[in-house]
This record gives sequence, structure tokens and C-alpha cells, in this order.
Amino acid sequence: MGSIHLSNSKGRDAMVATRHIVPSLRLRWLDRAGRQAGNARVLTSPIDCDLPALQEGLAAGAGATGLSDALIAGDPEVDIERTGAFLRDTSRVYIGANRRLVSAVNEWDLVYGVDGALRERRPAQVAEPNVATEVPLRWSGRLLKKSEVWNRFAFTAKLQIVHVNGLTYDFLFEIARELEQKDSLLVVGGGAKANQPLFFQRGGTPYRGFLEGRTRGESYCLLLHLANLELKTPTAADAASK
Repeated sequence: MGSIHLSNSKGRDAMVATRHIVPSLRLRWLDRAGRQAGNARVLTSPIDCDLPALQEGLAAGAGATGLSDALIAGDPEVDIERTGAFLRDTSRVYIGANRRLVSAVNEWDLVYGVDGALRERRPAQVAEPNVATEVPLRWSGRLLKKSEVWNRFAFTAKLQIVHVNGLTYDFLFEIARELEQKDSLLVVGGGAKANQPLFFQRGGTPYRGFLEGRTRGESYCLLLHLANLELKTPTAADAASK
């Protein structure tokens, strides 16, 4: 369970809790024999058996024909002890051109245009979490109709916002009722103008937030829908460039 610092339309704020939505429908995947099946991560091949390593082991000028002959003759791309091994606890590492582990890397952000061309290359900025800091997420006042939001954004996750005591129950219930009465979703963002992406962890994925409220009697449901992709209709200029 996480935390989020929210403000309401009256300028009051509170630190409340978030939790992931767990689907109630549980599925069991079975194979043709009726046995329990599941996902698994396996090692396709060790690094010393990949294509560049195999090419380095060939005689000069052997080319593709020499590599094909080597694959047929001895299966050098297969390590009997490691290929196909199950992977469990893993960590991401970076390797250099010589396939050796590197301990210091420079990360860059590559910005591409709608035509697929590289527009900008800049040093990567590591964003800090901004949803549970001392400064609350401000009430943006931007309300979008639900039908408009569903057709403009691709949602990848959602969080349920819940109270931690009686005071925050009243706080969140009023927000949910206000949004329900307006039949709209509130745009939630970081920064002084609530127009910056939401970051839930250091260097994490930037999200746009949309807050939805529902009530039934004295109960409420407050959902924060998260999207990192906006759907846009191509313009005539974009179509002409293709």
C-alpha cells in the first residue's frame, strides 16, 4: 500500500493511502493434458554464444558461409548447461561493445517525431517521486467528461485511493461525490500548476492521472486512472508526409 498527498477544490489537503486494484476473477491456465500451466522466464543463450561472439571465433574471411558450416557441424550456439535455464531473481546490467560488464554508463533520452525521425538527444533526467511529498498535488480544476477521456488516452494502470482515518474518510468522500455529480474526471498532475507528470518512484514511468469518484449511500470509490499514451488523430500534413 502506497501514499498520495491530495488537495481538494477548497484548498485543503491530506495524506491518504493508495492500493492496487486486484481483479476478482481468477483464471487457471491448463495445457492439453489438463496440467497447471504458467509463465516462465528462460535463458535463450549465454552471452558468449550470441552472434557477435560466434563471428569472432571464425577464421578471417569465413563470412556467413563459414558461420553456417560451424553451426551445422558443432552447434556452438548451444550451451547444454545454460541454454534454456529458468530465470528467477535477476537484475539489469549494462555491457559494452566487448560484451564485458560496465559499471559507469551515460543514459540519454531520445526524442522522436511522429515521422519516426530523431528530433533531440539529451542527457537523461532522473525524476524524483512527486505524489507523496510535503507539497500536495494541487486541485487542477480541469474536468473532462468521461466519454472524452476514454477516447483520448490509453490507460495502463489504476489505483484506488482510500482513507486512513475518519477525517480523511470525510475528505475523500466529498471529492468522490463532487466528481460524481459533475460526471467528470479530474486531471491530476504534479507541480505548482498541476500540469506535470506523476512519478511514483525514482526514475519511474511518467503518468497522467485522472481521478474518478463514485458514491453509494455512505460508501465511496475513488479511482486514479493512469495513462502514459495519448491517442491523436493524424493530421492531413502527417498523412501527406507518409
